[in-house]
Amino acid sequence: MKPVDAVIIGYGWTGAIMAKELTDAGLSVLVLERGPERDTATDFDYPRIADELKYAVRGDLWQPLAGETVTVRHKPGEIAVPYRQYGSFILGTGTGGAGAHWNGQQWRASPNDLRIRSVYEERYGKKFIPDDMTIQDYGISFEELEPYFDHFEKVTGVAGTAGGNPYEGKRSNPFPQQPLAPILSSQLFAEAARELGYQPFAVPAANSTAAYTNPYGVRMGPCNLCGFCEGFGCFLYSKAAPQTTIIPILKGRNNLKVLHNAYVTRILLDGSGKLATGVRYIDANGKQVDQPAAMVVLASFQLNNVRMLLLSGIGKPYDPVTGKGVVGKNYAYQMVSSTTAFFDESVNMNPFMGAGAAGQQAIDDYNADHFDHSKHGFVGGAMIFAGATGGRPIVQMPLPPDAPRWGSGWKSAVRKHYAHTSSVATMGSVMSYRDRYLDLDPTYRDAHGVPLLRMTFDWHPNEYKMTAFTSARAAEIVTAMKPQRMSQRILKPGDSYDVRVYQSTHNTGGAIIGTNPSNSVLNRYSQCWDVPNVFVFGASSFPQNIGYNPTGLVAALTYFAAAKIRSTYLKTGGALVHA
Repeated sequence: MKPVDAVIIGYGWTGAIMAKELTDAGLSVLVLERGPERDTATDFDYPRIADELKYAVRGDLWQPLAGETVTVRHKPGEIAVPYRQYGSFILGTGTGGAGAHWNGQQWRASPNDLRIRSVYEERYGKKFIPDDMTIQDYGISFEELEPYFDHFEKVTGVAGTAGGNPYEGKRSNPFPQQPLAPILSSQLFAEAARELGYQPFAVPAANSTAAYTNPYGVRMGPCNLCGFCEGFGCFLYSKAAPQTTIIPILKGRNNLKVLHNAYVTRILLDGSGKLATGVRYIDANGKQVDQPAAMVVLASFQLNNVRMLLLSGIGKPYDPVTGKGVVGKNYAYQMVSSTTAFFDESVNMNPFMGAGAAGQQAIDDYNADHFDHSKHGFVGGAMIFAGATGGRPIVQMPLPPDAPRWGSGWKSAVRKHYAHTSSVATMGSVMSYRDRYLDLDPTYRDAHGVPLLRMTFDWHPNEYKMTAFTSARAAEIVTAMKPQRMSQRILKPGDSYDVRVYQSTHNTGGAIIGTNPSNSVLNRYSQCWDVPNVFVFGASSFPQNIGYNPTGLVAALTYFAAAKIRSTYLKTGGALVHA
Protein backbone atom coordinates (compact mmCIF):
# COMPACT_ATOMS: atom_id res chain seq x y z
CA MET A 1 0.00 0.00 0.00
CA LYS A 2 1.12 3.55 -0.69
CA PRO A 3 2.33 5.21 2.54
CA VAL A 4 0.40 8.18 3.94
CA ASP A 5 1.49 10.94 6.27
CA ALA A 6 -1.18 10.05 8.83
CA VAL A 7 -3.71 7.30 9.36
CA ILE A 8 -6.70 8.00 11.64
CA ILE A 9 -8.55 5.14 13.34
CA GLY A 10 -12.20 6.13 13.76
CA TYR A 11 -14.40 8.83 12.21
CA GLY A 12 -16.36 10.18 15.15
CA TRP A 13 -15.82 13.56 16.82
CA THR A 14 -12.08 13.27 17.40
CA GLY A 15 -11.39 11.55 14.10
CA ALA A 16 -13.23 14.28 12.19
CA ILE A 17 -11.45 17.03 14.12
CA MET A 18 -8.05 15.52 13.43
CA ALA A 19 -8.88 14.85 9.77
CA LYS A 20 -9.61 18.55 9.34
CA GLU A 21 -6.58 19.74 11.29
CA LEU A 22 -4.09 17.46 9.54
CA THR A 23 -5.45 17.99 6.04
CA ASP A 24 -5.45 21.75 6.69
CA ALA A 25 -1.74 21.32 7.45
CA GLY A 26 -1.25 19.69 4.05
CA LEU A 27 -0.77 16.08 5.17
CA SER A 28 -2.02 13.10 3.21
CA VAL A 29 -4.54 11.45 5.53
CA LEU A 30 -6.33 8.10 5.47
CA VAL A 31 -9.28 7.56 7.83
CA LEU A 32 -10.24 3.97 8.66
CA GLU A 33 -13.77 3.62 10.05
CA ARG A 34 -14.93 0.14 11.04
CA GLY A 35 -18.63 0.87 10.45
CA PRO A 36 -20.68 1.95 7.44
CA GLU A 37 -20.83 5.38 5.87
CA ARG A 38 -23.76 7.44 7.16
CA ASP A 39 -24.93 10.83 5.94
CA THR A 40 -27.77 13.01 7.17
CA ALA A 41 -29.54 13.36 3.83
CA THR A 42 -29.50 9.68 2.91
CA ASP A 43 -29.57 7.89 6.27
CA PHE A 44 -31.35 10.22 8.71
CA ASP A 45 -34.18 11.46 6.49
CA TYR A 46 -37.72 11.84 7.82
CA PRO A 47 -39.90 9.90 8.47
CA ARG A 48 -37.52 6.93 8.30
CA ILE A 49 -35.34 8.12 11.21
CA ALA A 50 -38.36 8.57 13.55
CA ASP A 51 -38.57 4.82 14.15
CA GLU A 52 -38.22 4.11 17.86
CA LEU A 53 -38.25 0.34 17.47
CA LYS A 54 -35.50 0.30 14.83
CA TYR A 55 -33.15 2.82 16.41
CA ALA A 56 -33.82 3.20 20.16
CA VAL A 57 -34.70 -0.45 20.84
CA ARG A 58 -32.93 -2.53 18.18
CA GLY A 59 -30.02 -0.09 17.90
CA ASP A 60 -29.60 0.14 14.15
CA LEU A 61 -26.87 2.80 14.56
CA TRP A 62 -25.02 0.93 17.30
CA GLN A 63 -22.09 -1.46 17.14
CA PRO A 64 -23.35 -5.04 16.64
CA LEU A 65 -22.31 -6.88 19.79
CA ALA A 66 -22.32 -10.25 18.04
CA GLY A 67 -19.11 -9.30 16.22
CA GLU A 68 -17.30 -7.40 18.96
CA THR A 69 -18.10 -6.51 22.54
CA VAL A 70 -16.41 -6.27 25.95
CA THR A 71 -16.41 -8.72 28.82
CA VAL A 72 -17.34 -7.56 32.30
CA ARG A 73 -16.67 -8.64 35.87
CA HIS A 74 -16.92 -6.87 39.22
CA LYS A 75 -13.52 -7.63 40.71
CA PRO A 76 -10.20 -9.34 39.98
CA GLY A 77 -10.35 -13.11 40.27
CA GLU A 78 -13.86 -13.40 38.84
CA ILE A 79 -14.54 -14.82 35.38
CA ALA A 80 -15.74 -12.06 33.05
CA VAL A 81 -18.70 -12.65 30.76
CA PRO A 82 -19.51 -10.90 27.47
CA TYR A 83 -21.77 -7.86 27.28
CA ARG A 84 -24.19 -9.49 24.83
CA GLN A 85 -27.23 -7.20 24.95
CA TYR A 86 -27.25 -3.42 25.19
CA GLY A 87 -27.98 -1.94 28.58
CA SER A 88 -25.50 0.12 30.59
CA PHE A 89 -23.80 1.97 27.71
CA ILE A 90 -24.07 2.26 23.92
CA LEU A 91 -21.18 1.69 21.51
CA GLY A 92 -21.33 3.69 18.30
CA THR A 93 -20.04 2.66 14.90
CA GLY A 94 -19.98 4.14 11.41
CA THR A 95 -19.60 7.77 10.37
CA GLY A 96 -19.94 10.05 13.37
CA GLY A 97 -19.58 7.22 15.88
CA ALA A 98 -21.61 7.72 19.05
CA GLY A 99 -21.54 11.44 18.24
CA ALA A 100 -24.15 10.82 15.54
CA HIS A 101 -26.77 9.69 18.06
CA TRP A 102 -25.95 11.48 21.33
CA ASN A 103 -28.24 14.03 23.02
CA GLY A 104 -26.03 17.10 22.79
CA GLN A 105 -25.32 18.21 26.36
CA GLN A 106 -22.00 19.99 25.84
CA TRP A 107 -20.28 21.02 29.04
CA ARG A 108 -16.92 22.49 29.88
CA ALA A 109 -15.05 20.79 32.69
CA SER A 110 -14.98 22.64 35.98
CA PRO A 111 -11.52 24.21 36.51
CA ASN A 112 -10.95 22.15 39.64
CA ASP A 113 -11.83 18.92 37.80
CA LEU A 114 -8.55 19.27 35.92
CA ARG A 115 -6.45 19.43 39.11
CA ILE A 116 -8.64 17.31 41.34
CA ARG A 117 -6.00 15.70 43.55
CA SER A 118 -4.27 19.01 44.20
CA VAL A 119 -7.58 20.74 44.99
CA TYR A 120 -8.71 18.14 47.52
CA GLU A 121 -5.32 17.80 49.18
CA GLU A 122 -4.98 21.58 49.50
CA ARG A 123 -8.50 22.09 50.85
CA TYR A 124 -9.10 18.96 52.94
CA GLY A 125 -5.70 17.35 53.46
CA LYS A 126 -4.11 14.26 51.92
CA LYS A 127 -5.93 11.85 54.24
CA PHE A 128 -9.30 12.91 52.82
CA ILE A 129 -8.61 10.89 49.67
CA PRO A 130 -8.96 7.10 50.25
CA ASP A 131 -5.76 5.09 49.88
CA ASP A 132 -7.12 3.01 47.00
CA MET A 133 -8.39 6.04 45.06
CA THR A 134 -5.96 6.73 42.20
CA ILE A 135 -7.19 10.12 41.03
CA GLN A 136 -4.64 12.52 39.55
CA ASP A 137 -4.32 15.93 37.95
CA TYR A 138 -4.39 16.31 34.17
CA GLY A 139 -1.32 18.50 34.06
CA ILE A 140 -3.29 20.94 31.90
CA SER A 141 -5.07 24.02 33.23
CA PHE A 142 -8.56 25.24 32.42
CA GLU A 143 -7.05 28.47 31.13
CA GLU A 144 -5.00 26.54 28.58
CA LEU A 145 -8.07 24.65 27.37
CA GLU A 146 -10.52 27.56 27.40
CA PRO A 147 -9.84 28.75 23.81
CA TYR A 148 -10.54 25.22 22.59
CA PHE A 149 -13.74 24.84 24.61
CA ASP A 150 -14.77 28.14 23.04
CA HIS A 151 -13.88 27.03 19.51
CA PHE A 152 -15.74 23.73 19.77
CA GLU A 153 -18.83 25.53 21.07
CA LYS A 154 -18.75 27.66 17.92
CA VAL A 155 -18.24 24.60 15.71
CA THR A 156 -21.26 22.87 17.25
CA GLY A 157 -23.42 25.98 17.67
CA VAL A 158 -23.98 25.50 21.39
CA ALA A 159 -26.93 27.35 22.90
CA GLY A 160 -26.56 28.59 26.46
CA THR A 161 -26.37 31.57 28.80
CA ALA A 162 -22.90 32.91 29.60
CA GLY A 163 -22.62 33.38 33.35
CA GLY A 164 -25.75 31.35 33.95
CA ASN A 165 -23.72 28.68 35.74
CA PRO A 166 -22.04 30.56 38.61
CA TYR A 167 -19.43 27.80 38.96
CA GLU A 168 -18.28 27.76 35.34
CA GLY A 169 -14.70 28.80 34.57
CA LYS A 170 -14.05 32.22 33.08
CA ARG A 171 -15.24 32.51 29.47
CA SER A 172 -13.59 34.46 26.65
CA ASN A 173 -16.86 34.68 24.70
CA PRO A 174 -20.59 34.13 25.19
CA PHE A 175 -22.26 31.03 23.80
CA PRO A 176 -22.79 31.31 20.04
CA GLN A 177 -26.57 30.90 20.40
CA GLN A 178 -29.22 31.81 22.95
CA PRO A 179 -30.89 28.88 24.74
CA LEU A 180 -34.27 27.52 23.85
CA ALA A 181 -37.04 28.56 26.22
CA PRO A 182 -37.42 25.98 29.01
CA ILE A 183 -40.04 23.31 28.46
CA LEU A 184 -42.63 22.97 31.23
CA SER A 185 -40.82 20.29 33.24
CA SER A 186 -37.69 22.45 33.22
CA GLN A 187 -39.70 25.54 34.20
CA LEU A 188 -41.12 23.77 37.24
CA PHE A 189 -37.64 22.54 38.18
CA ALA A 190 -36.12 26.01 37.82
CA GLU A 191 -38.87 27.66 39.88
CA ALA A 192 -38.50 25.10 42.66
CA ALA A 193 -34.70 25.37 42.61
CA ARG A 194 -34.86 29.16 42.92
CA GLU A 195 -37.27 28.84 45.86
CA LEU A 196 -34.64 26.70 47.58
CA GLY A 197 -31.90 29.27 46.95
CA TYR A 198 -30.17 27.73 43.93
CA GLN A 199 -29.26 29.40 40.64
CA PRO A 200 -30.68 27.24 37.84
CA PHE A 201 -29.50 27.84 34.28
CA ALA A 202 -29.97 26.51 30.77
CA VAL A 203 -28.05 23.30 30.05
CA PRO A 204 -25.43 24.02 27.33
CA ALA A 205 -27.02 22.40 24.30
CA ALA A 206 -25.48 21.42 20.98
CA ASN A 207 -29.02 21.61 19.63
CA SER A 208 -29.25 24.65 17.36
CA THR A 209 -32.01 27.07 18.37
CA ALA A 210 -31.94 29.04 15.10
CA ALA A 211 -30.44 28.94 11.63
CA TYR A 212 -26.70 28.95 12.32
CA THR A 213 -23.46 28.87 10.32
CA ASN A 214 -20.36 27.60 12.14
CA PRO A 215 -16.77 28.84 11.64
CA TYR A 216 -16.22 26.20 8.96
CA GLY A 217 -19.13 27.53 6.90
CA VAL A 218 -21.40 24.57 7.69
CA ARG A 219 -25.04 25.51 8.23
CA MET A 220 -27.34 24.09 10.89
CA GLY A 221 -31.12 24.35 11.21
CA PRO A 222 -33.27 25.14 14.25
CA CYS A 223 -34.44 22.35 16.55
CA ASN A 224 -38.19 21.74 16.41
CA LEU A 225 -38.40 19.59 19.57
CA CYS A 226 -39.22 16.46 17.58
CA GLY A 227 -38.31 14.19 20.51
CA PHE A 228 -35.93 11.92 18.57
CA CYS A 229 -32.39 12.68 19.80
CA GLU A 230 -30.64 9.93 21.74
CA GLY A 231 -30.26 6.88 19.55
CA PHE A 232 -31.19 8.79 16.40
CA GLY A 233 -29.55 10.92 13.73
CA CYS A 234 -30.99 14.42 13.31
CA PHE A 235 -32.93 14.93 10.09
CA LEU A 236 -33.16 18.70 10.69
CA TYR A 237 -29.37 19.26 10.84
CA SER A 238 -30.06 20.76 14.29
CA LYS A 239 -28.19 18.42 16.61
CA ALA A 240 -24.44 18.84 16.30
CA ALA A 241 -22.74 15.70 15.02
CA PRO A 242 -19.56 15.16 13.02
CA GLN A 243 -21.63 14.89 9.83
CA THR A 244 -23.54 18.13 10.53
CA THR A 245 -20.58 20.29 11.62
CA ILE A 246 -17.19 19.11 10.29
CA ILE A 247 -17.38 16.27 7.76
CA PRO A 248 -19.20 18.30 5.05
CA ILE A 249 -16.12 20.49 4.50
CA LEU A 250 -13.83 17.45 4.31
CA LYS A 251 -15.63 15.85 1.40
CA GLY A 252 -13.74 16.39 -1.82
CA ARG A 253 -10.38 17.14 -0.22
CA ASN A 254 -7.71 15.60 -2.42
CA ASN A 255 -5.42 14.81 0.52
CA LEU A 256 -8.09 12.90 2.48
CA LYS A 257 -9.39 9.39 1.87
CA VAL A 258 -11.98 7.69 4.08
CA LEU A 259 -12.47 3.92 4.05
CA HIS A 260 -15.54 2.50 5.75
CA ASN A 261 -15.99 -1.08 6.94
CA ALA A 262 -12.25 -1.13 7.63
CA TYR A 263 -11.62 -2.97 10.91
CA VAL A 264 -8.23 -2.09 12.42
CA THR A 265 -6.72 -4.95 14.42
CA ARG A 266 -3.44 -3.41 15.54
CA ILE A 267 -0.97 -0.56 15.21
CA LEU A 268 2.27 -1.81 13.64
CA LEU A 269 5.62 -1.04 15.28
CA ASP A 270 9.21 -1.23 14.10
CA GLY A 271 11.75 -3.61 15.62
CA SER A 272 12.51 -1.25 18.50
CA GLY A 273 8.86 -1.00 19.51
CA LYS A 274 9.33 2.76 19.80
CA LEU A 275 8.04 3.83 16.40
CA ALA A 276 4.72 3.10 14.70
CA THR A 277 5.05 2.17 11.04
CA GLY A 278 1.33 2.01 10.21
CA VAL A 279 -1.73 -0.11 10.96
CA ARG A 280 -3.15 -3.49 10.03
CA TYR A 281 -6.82 -3.70 9.12
CA ILE A 282 -9.38 -6.04 7.58
CA ASP A 283 -11.18 -4.45 4.64
CA ALA A 284 -14.79 -4.80 3.53
CA ASN A 285 -13.90 -7.92 1.53
CA GLY A 286 -12.27 -9.66 4.50
CA LYS A 287 -8.75 -9.06 3.20
CA GLN A 288 -5.98 -8.20 5.66
CA VAL A 289 -4.14 -5.01 4.69
CA ASP A 290 -1.03 -3.37 6.13
CA GLN A 291 -1.15 0.41 5.68
CA PRO A 292 2.16 2.28 6.14
CA ALA A 293 1.94 5.70 7.81
CA ALA A 294 4.35 8.19 9.33
CA MET A 295 1.87 9.03 12.10
CA VAL A 296 -1.01 7.13 13.71
CA VAL A 297 -3.99 8.86 15.30
CA LEU A 298 -6.14 6.60 17.49
CA ALA A 299 -9.53 8.32 17.60
CA SER A 300 -12.08 5.61 18.32
CA PHE A 301 -14.37 5.15 21.34
CA GLN A 302 -12.77 5.07 24.79
CA LEU A 303 -12.94 1.28 25.22
CA ASN A 304 -11.56 0.57 21.76
CA ASN A 305 -8.69 3.03 22.23
CA VAL A 306 -7.50 1.05 25.24
CA ARG A 307 -7.99 -2.29 23.49
CA MET A 308 -5.99 -1.13 20.46
CA LEU A 309 -3.05 -0.06 22.62
CA LEU A 310 -3.06 -3.39 24.44
CA LEU A 311 -3.30 -5.39 21.21
CA SER A 312 -0.47 -3.35 19.70
CA GLY A 313 1.91 -3.62 22.64
CA ILE A 314 2.08 0.15 23.14
CA GLY A 315 2.73 1.05 26.77
CA LYS A 316 3.00 -1.26 29.76
CA PRO A 317 -0.28 -2.98 30.72
CA TYR A 318 -1.58 -2.06 34.16
CA ASP A 319 -1.17 -4.58 36.99
CA PRO A 320 -3.65 -4.04 39.87
CA VAL A 321 -1.58 -6.19 42.23
CA THR A 322 1.57 -4.11 42.00
CA GLY A 323 -0.05 -0.89 40.85
CA LYS A 324 2.56 -0.71 38.10
CA GLY A 325 1.90 -0.21 34.41
CA VAL A 326 -0.42 2.32 32.82
CA VAL A 327 -2.47 0.94 29.90
CA GLY A 328 -5.91 0.05 31.25
CA LYS A 329 -5.40 1.99 34.48
CA ASN A 330 -8.08 4.25 36.01
CA TYR A 331 -11.17 3.03 34.19
CA ALA A 332 -14.19 4.97 35.47
CA TYR A 333 -17.85 5.49 34.71
CA GLN A 334 -20.69 7.63 36.09
CA MET A 335 -23.23 7.06 38.85
CA VAL A 336 -26.65 8.43 37.99
CA SER A 337 -30.01 8.64 39.73
CA SER A 338 -33.49 9.80 38.78
CA THR A 339 -36.36 11.24 40.78
CA THR A 340 -39.70 11.09 38.99
CA ALA A 341 -42.57 13.46 39.75
CA PHE A 342 -46.17 12.43 39.03
CA PHE A 343 -48.57 15.38 38.74
CA ASP A 344 -52.34 15.60 38.50
CA GLU A 345 -54.05 15.95 35.13
CA SER A 346 -54.07 19.76 35.30
CA VAL A 347 -50.28 19.79 34.71
CA ASN A 348 -49.77 18.77 31.09
CA MET A 349 -46.11 18.19 30.20
CA ASN A 350 -46.61 17.41 26.50
CA PRO A 351 -43.65 15.01 26.76
CA PHE A 352 -43.53 14.31 23.02
CA MET A 353 -42.04 17.81 22.62
CA GLY A 354 -38.45 17.23 23.65
CA ALA A 355 -34.83 17.61 22.64
CA GLY A 356 -31.56 16.02 23.66
CA ALA A 357 -30.44 19.05 25.65
CA ALA A 358 -32.32 22.16 24.45
CA GLY A 359 -34.88 23.52 26.88
CA GLN A 360 -33.32 21.76 29.88
CA GLN A 361 -32.36 23.42 33.17
CA ALA A 362 -29.70 22.45 35.72
CA ILE A 363 -27.96 23.40 38.93
CA ASP A 364 -24.25 22.83 39.49
CA ASP A 365 -24.04 23.59 43.22
CA TYR A 366 -23.16 20.01 44.19
CA ASN A 367 -20.79 19.09 41.38
CA ALA A 368 -16.98 18.89 41.43
CA ASP A 369 -15.66 20.88 44.43
CA HIS A 370 -18.30 23.60 44.17
CA PHE A 371 -19.29 22.97 47.80
CA ASP A 372 -17.59 22.12 51.08
CA HIS A 373 -17.00 18.36 51.18
CA SER A 374 -15.40 18.28 54.62
CA LYS A 375 -18.47 17.03 56.51
CA HIS A 376 -19.71 14.73 53.75
CA GLY A 377 -16.76 12.37 53.42
CA PHE A 378 -16.67 11.86 49.67
CA VAL A 379 -14.82 13.16 46.62
CA GLY A 380 -16.73 14.47 43.59
CA GLY A 381 -20.35 15.35 43.01
CA ALA A 382 -23.13 15.57 40.46
CA MET A 383 -24.88 17.95 38.14
CA ILE A 384 -28.65 17.96 38.76
CA PHE A 385 -30.90 18.66 35.79
CA ALA A 386 -34.43 18.40 34.40
CA GLY A 387 -36.00 18.28 30.97
CA ALA A 388 -37.58 15.92 28.49
CA THR A 389 -35.85 14.37 25.52
CA GLY A 390 -39.15 13.10 24.14
CA GLY A 391 -42.21 11.01 24.91
CA ARG A 392 -41.56 7.97 22.78
CA PRO A 393 -44.05 5.26 23.72
CA ILE A 394 -41.74 2.24 24.01
CA VAL A 395 -38.86 3.40 26.19
CA GLN A 396 -40.12 6.74 27.57
CA MET A 397 -43.15 5.62 29.54
CA PRO A 398 -42.45 6.37 33.23
CA LEU A 399 -44.95 4.86 35.66
CA PRO A 400 -45.12 4.66 39.46
CA PRO A 401 -43.39 1.59 40.94
CA ASP A 402 -46.72 0.10 42.04
CA ALA A 403 -48.39 0.42 38.62
CA PRO A 404 -49.49 -2.86 37.00
CA ARG A 405 -46.94 -4.27 34.56
CA TRP A 406 -49.41 -5.49 31.92
CA GLY A 407 -53.05 -5.68 30.87
CA SER A 408 -55.85 -3.20 31.39
CA GLY A 409 -54.32 -1.93 34.64
CA TRP A 410 -51.11 -1.02 32.83
CA LYS A 411 -53.06 0.73 30.05
CA SER A 412 -54.99 2.72 32.63
CA ALA A 413 -51.75 3.80 34.36
CA VAL A 414 -50.26 4.90 31.03
CA ARG A 415 -53.34 7.01 30.25
CA LYS A 416 -53.18 8.57 33.70
CA HIS A 417 -49.48 9.41 33.85
CA TYR A 418 -48.07 9.74 30.31
CA ALA A 419 -48.70 13.48 29.91
CA HIS A 420 -48.32 14.44 33.57
CA THR A 421 -44.89 13.15 34.58
CA SER A 422 -41.40 14.66 34.68
CA SER A 423 -38.01 13.58 35.95
CA VAL A 424 -35.02 15.17 37.66
CA ALA A 425 -31.71 13.39 37.18
CA THR A 426 -28.26 13.49 38.71
CA MET A 427 -25.16 12.87 36.60
CA GLY A 428 -22.49 11.93 39.13
CA SER A 429 -18.74 11.68 38.87
CA VAL A 430 -16.94 8.41 39.56
CA MET A 431 -13.39 8.34 40.84
CA SER A 432 -10.67 5.94 39.73
CA TYR A 433 -9.42 3.10 41.94
CA ARG A 434 -6.58 0.63 42.04
CA ASP A 435 -8.88 -2.35 41.44
CA ARG A 436 -10.93 -0.85 38.57
CA TYR A 437 -9.20 -1.32 35.22
CA LEU A 438 -9.23 -2.68 31.66
CA ASP A 439 -7.16 -5.50 30.15
CA LEU A 440 -7.44 -8.16 27.44
CA ASP A 441 -9.75 -11.08 28.10
CA PRO A 442 -7.86 -14.40 28.17
CA THR A 443 -10.82 -16.38 26.81
CA TYR A 444 -13.18 -14.44 24.57
CA ARG A 445 -12.37 -13.15 21.08
CA ASP A 446 -14.15 -11.12 18.43
CA ALA A 447 -15.37 -12.30 15.03
CA HIS A 448 -11.83 -11.94 13.63
CA GLY A 449 -10.21 -13.98 16.41
CA VAL A 450 -8.81 -10.94 18.22
CA PRO A 451 -9.02 -10.86 22.07
CA LEU A 452 -11.85 -8.80 23.54
CA LEU A 453 -11.33 -6.08 26.10
CA ARG A 454 -12.12 -7.07 29.70
CA MET A 455 -13.64 -4.57 32.13
CA THR A 456 -13.17 -4.99 35.88
CA PHE A 457 -15.50 -2.54 37.58
CA ASP A 458 -17.86 -2.06 40.50
CA TRP A 459 -18.92 0.81 42.74
CA HIS A 460 -16.96 2.03 45.76
CA PRO A 461 -18.21 3.55 49.06
CA ASN A 462 -17.23 7.06 47.91
CA GLU A 463 -19.76 6.96 45.08
CA TYR A 464 -22.57 5.58 47.24
CA LYS A 465 -22.06 8.53 49.59
CA MET A 466 -21.95 10.96 46.68
CA THR A 467 -25.15 9.75 45.06
CA ALA A 468 -27.03 9.56 48.39
CA PHE A 469 -26.19 13.20 49.08
CA THR A 470 -26.85 14.61 45.60
CA SER A 471 -29.99 12.53 45.06
CA ALA A 472 -31.39 13.83 48.35
CA ARG A 473 -30.91 17.37 47.02
CA ALA A 474 -32.69 16.37 43.81
CA ALA A 475 -35.58 14.95 45.86
CA GLU A 476 -35.87 18.23 47.76
CA ILE A 477 -36.24 20.10 44.48
CA VAL A 478 -38.84 17.63 43.21
CA THR A 479 -40.78 17.99 46.48
CA ALA A 480 -40.79 21.77 45.95
CA MET A 481 -42.28 21.16 42.48
CA LYS A 482 -45.39 19.93 44.36
CA PRO A 483 -46.22 16.69 42.55
CA GLN A 484 -48.96 14.34 43.73
CA ARG A 485 -46.36 11.67 44.35
CA MET A 486 -42.75 10.87 43.47
CA SER A 487 -40.41 7.90 43.15
CA GLN A 488 -36.64 7.63 43.08
CA ARG A 489 -34.16 5.26 41.47
CA ILE A 490 -30.85 5.39 43.29
CA LEU A 491 -27.97 2.98 43.86
CA LYS A 492 -27.32 2.05 47.48
CA PRO A 493 -24.52 0.19 49.29
CA GLY A 494 -24.75 -3.46 48.28
CA ASP A 495 -25.97 -2.67 44.76
CA SER A 496 -23.38 -3.86 42.26
CA TYR A 497 -22.75 -2.43 38.82
CA ASP A 498 -25.49 -3.83 36.57
CA VAL A 499 -24.85 -3.87 32.82
CA ARG A 500 -28.53 -4.63 32.09
CA VAL A 501 -29.75 -1.12 32.92
CA TYR A 502 -28.84 1.92 30.82
CA GLN A 503 -26.91 4.52 32.82
CA SER A 504 -24.67 6.56 30.50
CA THR A 505 -22.27 6.19 27.60
CA HIS A 506 -19.69 8.23 29.49
CA ASN A 507 -16.98 5.59 29.92
CA THR A 508 -13.55 7.02 30.69
CA GLY A 509 -9.92 6.19 31.41
CA GLY A 510 -7.53 3.43 30.49
CA ALA A 511 -5.20 5.56 28.35
CA ILE A 512 -4.88 8.54 30.62
CA ILE A 513 -3.12 11.89 30.38
CA GLY A 514 -0.51 12.71 32.98
CA THR A 515 2.75 14.39 33.81
CA ASN A 516 5.18 11.49 33.39
CA PRO A 517 5.38 7.96 31.93
CA SER A 518 5.04 6.30 35.33
CA ASN A 519 1.50 7.60 35.92
CA SER A 520 0.05 7.88 32.41
CA VAL A 521 -0.05 6.60 28.85
CA LEU A 522 -0.12 10.06 27.28
CA ASN A 523 1.55 13.39 27.81
CA ARG A 524 -0.41 16.64 27.91
CA TYR A 525 -0.62 16.69 24.10
CA SER A 526 -2.23 13.22 23.93
CA GLN A 527 1.03 11.79 22.60
CA CYS A 528 2.09 8.30 23.70
CA TRP A 529 5.11 8.47 25.96
CA ASP A 530 6.46 5.18 24.59
CA VAL A 531 5.69 5.63 20.88
CA PRO A 532 5.79 9.35 20.06
CA ASN A 533 4.27 9.13 16.58
CA VAL A 534 1.04 7.72 18.05
CA PHE A 535 -1.57 10.15 19.40
CA VAL A 536 -4.72 9.01 21.23
CA PHE A 537 -7.93 11.05 21.52
CA GLY A 538 -11.11 10.38 23.45
CA ALA A 539 -12.45 10.01 26.98
CA SER A 540 -9.88 7.24 27.45
CA SER A 541 -7.51 10.06 28.41
CA PHE A 542 -9.53 11.12 31.50
CA PRO A 543 -7.71 10.13 34.73
CA GLN A 544 -11.12 9.94 36.48
CA ASN A 545 -14.66 10.79 35.46
CA ILE A 546 -16.53 14.06 35.85
CA GLY A 547 -20.15 14.91 36.61
CA TYR A 548 -20.84 16.13 33.08
CA ASN A 549 -21.19 14.79 29.57
CA PRO A 550 -17.52 14.34 28.49
CA THR A 551 -17.79 15.49 24.85
CA GLY A 552 -16.78 19.12 25.42
CA LEU A 553 -13.64 18.13 27.30
CA VAL A 554 -12.78 15.42 24.77
CA ALA A 555 -12.94 17.94 21.93
CA ALA A 556 -11.02 20.63 23.82
CA LEU A 557 -8.18 18.20 24.55
CA THR A 558 -8.16 17.20 20.87
CA TYR A 559 -7.98 20.76 19.55
CA PHE A 560 -5.35 21.63 22.19
CA ALA A 561 -3.16 18.75 21.02
CA ALA A 562 -3.83 19.46 17.33
CA ALA A 563 -2.52 23.00 17.74
CA LYS A 564 0.74 21.68 19.21
CA ILE A 565 1.04 18.97 16.57
CA ARG A 566 0.70 21.55 13.81
CA SER A 567 2.96 24.16 15.39
CA THR A 568 5.73 21.85 16.62
CA TYR A 569 5.44 18.11 15.95
CA LEU A 570 5.04 18.36 12.18
CA LYS A 571 8.23 20.44 12.06
CA THR A 572 10.43 18.58 14.53
CA GLY A 573 8.87 15.17 15.19
CA GLY A 574 9.72 13.30 18.38
CA ALA A 575 8.46 13.75 21.91
CA LEU A 576 6.61 16.98 22.67
CA VAL A 577 7.22 16.58 26.41
CA HIS A 578 10.39 15.24 27.99
CA ALA A 579 9.77 13.70 31.40
